[in-house]
Amino acid sequence: MIRMRARFVVLHVTVMTLLVVLGVRLWQIQVARGPEFRVVATETRTRVVMVPAIRGQILDSSGRPLVRNRSGLVVSIDRTRLERMPDGGKAVLAKLAAVLKSTPETLRERIRPCGPGVARPCFPGSPYQPIPVDDAVTTREALQILERQEEFPGVTAEVQAVREYPGRSHASQVLGYLQPVTEHELEKREGLKASYSGVDLVGRDGLESVYDEALRGKPGLRRVQVDRLGKVIGVEQQVSPVTGDTLITSIDARVQDIVEKALAGAMKSAPRADGAAGVVLDVRTGRVIAMASVPTYDPSVWTGGISENEYQRLLSDQSGRPLVSRAIKGTFAPGSTFKVTSVSAMVKDGYPLRGTYDCPGAFMVGSRPFHNFRGIGLGPMNLHTALVKSCDTIFYRAAYEMWLRDGGMKPKPKPKDPMAAMSRAYGFGAKTGIDIPGESPGRIPDRYWKKELWAATRAQNCVRAKKGYPEVKDSARAAFLKRLAYENCLEGFQWRAGDAANFSIGQGDVLVTPLQLANAYAALVGDGRLRSPRIAWALVRPDGTMVKEIKPPVVGRLPISEETRQYIKDALSQVPSDGTAAGAFGGWPMDLVRIGGKTGTAEVYGKADTSWFASFAPTSKPRYVVVVMVSQGGMGGSTAAPAVRQIYEGIYGFGKDHAPAALPEPPARPPRIKPDGTVNR
Repeated sequence: MIRMRARFVVLHVTVMTLLVVLGVRLWQIQVARGPEFRVVATETRTRVVMVPAIRGQILDSSGRPLVRNRSGLVVSIDRTRLERMPDGGKAVLAKLAAVLKSTPETLRERIRPCGPGVARPCFPGSPYQPIPVDDAVTTREALQILERQEEFPGVTAEVQAVREYPGRSHASQVLGYLQPVTEHELEKREGLKASYSGVDLVGRDGLESVYDEALRGKPGLRRVQVDRLGKVIGVEQQVSPVTGDTLITSIDARVQDIVEKALAGAMKSAPRADGAAGVVLDVRTGRVIAMASVPTYDPSVWTGGISENEYQRLLSDQSGRPLVSRAIKGTFAPGSTFKVTSVSAMVKDGYPLRGTYDCPGAFMVGSRPFHNFRGIGLGPMNLHTALVKSCDTIFYRAAYEMWLRDGGMKPKPKPKDPMAAMSRAYGFGAKTGIDIPGESPGRIPDRYWKKELWAATRAQNCVRAKKGYPEVKDSARAAFLKRLAYENCLEGFQWRAGDAANFSIGQGDVLVTPLQLANAYAALVGDGRLRSPRIAWALVRPDGTMVKEIKPPVVGRLPISEETRQYIKDALSQVPSDGTAAGAFGGWPMDLVRIGGKTGTAEVYGKADTSWFASFAPTSKPRYVVVVMVSQGGMGGSTAAPAVRQIYEGIYGFGKDHAPAALPEPPARPPRIKPDGTVNR
């Protein structure tokens, strides 16, 4: 009996203790930590969804769309959620593939992360970002996914804005393309993480890259109530996204189309041509009216993910590397188009502007003869005629004399290098600063550059001087390369007389981009100011409110007099009518629009010549500068000049049987966007 009572007391105490513990714990949960658990409970039944903003359009100078958005049903997959499933999401992918008329393997390739050794298609963005796998699904396909959501966990189908390019491949390197945001960008780009919606794309090249922040807009926010299965049962809060700004450019879509067609025609006319570029600038403002590079590509290939084969094609030398803009990145010897800087350097160095100079068939530069084109002597002439007839030997002589005055093979402590200094004043050897990425500075060689090159390549040249070039099958070329390597091994640091002579006619180691040449000519025939070209003109809100006008800054001034500039311009004004481009412009109505310019034919060892024509019009009050370059195109007057003529015919509306009633000019101000989003042209 006593033992039973003792057991009862122990049980009673135990029960009371448990009740006290439960009471204390209940007090902690309900009172002490009540607010904390209420917040957690609320969070478990709500979800915060970032709503992506519609990306802003890119328009031409008249308000025509260069890049716009179309609405499309997009199916996306949450890769992280699939990976957490017992089968790794295989069943879901199999069902989804059946709906989208695809294969599970194809879908899995699209959602796998990009990395070393992973071929495209793959996903380069954040692993926490829904991955689009199809941006052209039908309404029926989308409904099959949405109505049976329990069969497609981690899969969404919703209407999204998809980038569209009305001009297809036109100006593709200028416009750029979009790609998913990477984790590295989220961490490194200031402000991106805070405004990232989870499905945003960012610009990877061109205008899309430079003006990405303005174009992307600001995402909205939607706080929704969900049940235990994650199904939305209500909306608690909603903040609308802010559409990105519209980017108005100075590109004229009509002129861009003309340039693209002219370059394609020039490529066909030259059997060995492997690339071309064209630039049209507004002389008075420094704005880009058109800029094209061939081969080109359709930027829509990036939409929805690009295949490995297509990606490699864009970068392949065999296909001409269409992803790279030859207008700003391609560097080529400019040939005789460069002589405008040599004339400027001669005059500044004391040579008489209106003097008489002999143009023999060859001129001895040291112990080596440098020949005029085809070795033809043209006799005494002034600098005006030297530009019109493109005499080389006048410039060889001037360059050689300048080289001697600088000390020749034993240079003075501070050589003047007049021609190199003048070319830099024209903007060569440095980036123009245009508002798209990837620009090359080109190359203006001089004594200092030669020393740096020698230091970097001496060891390799010395090895080649001993071993030669056994991989080169042509014995004559192999012997030449071995001898050259020997000379560079011993004395490659020396700036020789031949280097200076070649420089004077835009040959040797001189390299420029088509944009640099166009910009230099715009300064020469314009007001003498060197500008940094701009493609973007204005950023405008969708309702028409002006956010910012973008003006090309003045970055320099040509160090020559107005008289010298006018003299050179007058000489160039005769090239299409009486000079080396006369054949290309035969029958052109010079009385209505007189065109000036300069041909260039640059020799490239082992390849056909690079064909150039740099021009401006009208010559009295220049408004346009047009430059065309055709790699391996042959003579400047036979390939590049006819393409330039075709561009001017399109700009001015000249046909075989008619002439324009009034000469067109680039617009003075950007088009006005009305509050309803339409454009007032």
